[in-house]
Amino acid sequence: MIISASRRTDIPAYYSEWFSNRLKEGYVLVRNPMNTHQISRVSLSPEFVDGIVFWTKNPAPMLKRLNQFEQYNYYFQFTLTAYGPDIERNLPSKNQVIIPAFQQLSKEIGKERVVWRYDPIFINDRYTIEYHCRYFEVLASKLAPYTEKCTVSFIDLYKKTEYNMKPMKIQTVTSDQQIELLQRFVEKAKKYKISIDTCAEISDFTDIGVFPAHCIDRERFEKIGKCRLHVGKDKNQRSECGCIESIDIGAYDTCQNGCLYCYANSSKSSVNNNCKQHDCQSPLLFGELDEKDIVRERSVRSFADRQMTLFDY
Repeated sequence: MIISASRRTDIPAYYSEWFSNRLKEGYVLVRNPMNTHQISRVSLSPEFVDGIVFWTKNPAPMLKRLNQFEQYNYYFQFTLTAYGPDIERNLPSKNQVIIPAFQQLSKEIGKERVVWRYDPIFINDRYTIEYHCRYFEVLASKLAPYTEKCTVSFIDLYKKTEYNMKPMKIQTVTSDQQIELLQRFVEKAKKYKISIDTCAEISDFTDIGVFPAHCIDRERFEKIGKCRLHVGKDKNQRSECGCIESIDIGAYDTCQNGCLYCYANSSKSSVNNNCKQHDCQSPLLFGELDEKDIVRERSVRSFADRQMTLFDY
């Protein structure tokens, strides 16, 4: 079993103590976002957990807890863009906090376990192609010793993100513009020995050396854990997504980063209300169980094949 922590919220930034307590207790309760009274009890025993993917824009609060994860194979999907506080409203200073946290994290766990994400990409009068290319290189120069690759994607405007982003007057990124930007990213990334791939993009960019990403990546976990994983593609994700099967333990409407492009929050008031109900000692990320809730044990198993061969990592 692979744990995703989490596409729905930034657990390292805001819920690292809660997550640490869940590992100590050995399980977590996760509400079904489509049926809130249906709750899964998910084991977090190292016996069943083959890996954990942390998704974050700021792992600083979790850095002091890394030694608590020694029984697990894990890596970070670390989003670091060139947007300012007009877009990513609640993030601390990138120069003073976020970039140093990226560098420290890599020093602690190794650059093969820190994947840089520059996404989602959109353009408007301020955030032009020239702007992205200029500051992508600035970031690449600072992150090059601390990561192996950068995953990029272009913005998908869902109803709630389209409403939030309306004041930004986003321009459509044409196919030609996508190719131009990626070509320039590739050229800049080569200078710093960083590879580029794309997350869940319909367009094919392989002819310019940009391949589809596997953000929850079987091969990466096999290298980290030094064993084979018999696990297939996640059927609950879009067809363009290359991720393997995982269980997400987060909850929507709980991320406090305040990014206007976020698809995981419906409104600021919902986030504020849910965050007030967070208890770091609770098995739920927020709220409490009530008489209508039905808790069922999630059937889980390890995908690992620990019979090594001469051809394994």
